[in-house]
Amino acid sequence: MADRYLHLTGTAPGRFLTRRLGLPQPAPLRRWTLETPRLVGPLLHLTAGTSAIGDGLAKVLATTGLTIEERPTRPAGIVLDATGVASARGLAGVHAALHPVVRSLAPGGRIVVLGTPPTVEDHHQAAAQQALEGFVRSLGKEVGRGSTVQLVRLPADATPEAAESTLCFLLSPRSAYVSGQVIELTAAAPGSAPDRSAPLAGRTALVTGAARGIGASVASVLARDGAHVIALDVPGAQDDLVRTADRLGATALPLDITAPDAAARIAAVAPDGLDVLVHNAGITRDRRLANMPAERWAQVIEVNLDSVLRTTDELLAAGALNRGGRIVATASIAGIAGNDGQTNYAASKAGVIGLVRSLGPRAAAEHGVTVNAVAPGFIETRMTAAVPFLIREAGRRMNSLSQGGLPADVAEAVAWFAHPASGAVNGQVLRVCGQSLLGA
Repeated sequence: MADRYLHLTGTAPGRFLTRRLGLPQPAPLRRWTLETPRLVGPLLHLTAGTSAIGDGLAKVLATTGLTIEERPTRPAGIVLDATGVASARGLAGVHAALHPVVRSLAPGGRIVVLGTPPTVEDHHQAAAQQALEGFVRSLGKEVGRGSTVQLVRLPADATPEAAESTLCFLLSPRSAYVSGQVIELTAAAPGSAPDRSAPLAGRTALVTGAARGIGASVASVLARDGAHVIALDVPGAQDDLVRTADRLGATALPLDITAPDAAARIAAVAPDGLDVLVHNAGITRDRRLANMPAERWAQVIEVNLDSVLRTTDELLAAGALNRGGRIVATASIAGIAGNDGQTNYAASKAGVIGLVRSLGPRAAAEHGVTVNAVAPGFIETRMTAAVPFLIREAGRRMNSLSQGGLPADVAEAVAWFAHPASGAVNGQVLRVCGQSLLGA
């Protein structure tokens, strides 16, 4: 459904009226297309005090495709290395670096602050690095004009190369609906993709719930990046599933993911193993707890959480996920902030977050596989188009970008997690919500 308010604020009368009334001023987001694969403009690289990650960062930033300039008048991106900030006084360097240039950021620009994880051994360092989180979340609500702000934490034993895929994602149109987020990297070898234009070439990806909506978009983006996609959905959605698969040159797999033999059937259709497993299938059965019968609770938990746990366990145990593989699950902002009438749904999506945080480190150590999740906020889909008008408008406006996201925004985040060079990204839950005002 078209966002008519966003269109209105793009006209001169609409801008005048909404400014006079103090209403939100959303800016059209610059998303990835073949014609606009990169941000338009140079990159400004700053350091607060001294860097704790050495000289390799400039080389990594060069891989983003943006030209680094010392004094650009209109930077498309700003990267602030704050890894050396280890005291409250050191935070003055953050202010000194960004204060003079933040107004010059181009519309739809990107700011990425690099930090290190707070440590229990030094409470001064922990306080200073945790302060960066509050700083980034607040700045994300200030910059406006479709711009975004993120914090990326690099552990002390990691090299700048660990951040390459993350910086390429955040400093690109692919991250248009991601803002105010904190991403913690590991020191694991990041991996590589020989073909930057098709990083998933030669890889097999399975996407559940792929017949329409977000799942179909995820399948499309993974296919665009070179993967052979196996598109899975319930037999009742077979017609839509086949149309999606035919459009992408994918394999259609009509299958109820809750079936006892689901994992075995998935493994059978991918005899050479899976490289990417995307758990996207999900349902809602909304009702307040006092009015919710047991079957409505059970259906949501079974589809959204139990089937994810069961198929993941069985595929890992069977060796059906290749080393260097990626598991990406779909959580939700509801699992972080809760939602009226969705105790079952919120519980299932919070459970997915627990799965990711627990399994990620073990799966990497035992199987060479990373486990991450996306947590969408208000995304423009057929389901949200059916939401009553006032609730739909509130969902669109209650974020720093003052608009709903698109299925492609979620898909681009999944593709970043799935990237062969994202091996240092593990156990993360990325909110794709325009920095929703709900939740942490």
